[in-house]
Amino acid sequence: MGAMMGAAGSLWFLNLFWWPYTPLFHVNTYNFTFDLFYTTLVGVWFLFAYGLFYVAIWDQRYRCRTCLRKLRMPIETGSWGYMLQLGRPQIEYICPYGHGKLNIDEVQISGVTSPEWTEQGDIWQELFAASSTNDGEPDRER
Repeated sequence: MGAMMGAAGSLWFLNLFWWPYTPLFHVNTYNFTFDLFYTTLVGVWFLFAYGLFYVAIWDQRYRCRTCLRKLRMPIETGSWGYMLQLGRPQIEYICPYGHGKLNIDEVQISGVTSPEWTEQGDIWQELFAASSTNDGEPDRER
């Protein structure tokens, strides 16, 4: 949404300086076909908008699939020397709230592989289950 608003706002700002005025968020077709400077600026705007959308999609790759927070704590797992014992080298990111982890291959030899998302389940359920067995009474030594 932010990338779309940024691209639309920059096109609107670009069209403020050329006559005849165009409706919001449209390319001025008259100037686009006859004015080389305007055509160049629209080309630069297109590359800028494309870059914004690319960054927005790339950012979603490293976010939690449940809460959309950024994944943290990259850990390198596996080793090329001990590949039969530990597996291929991967980088593992985890959600800070325990929703899951994302495993990405460190080196992609056989083409592009999609990252593997593993859902962890509810980590708070174990803590609440332990507190509900006490029924609200403090622990006493017997």
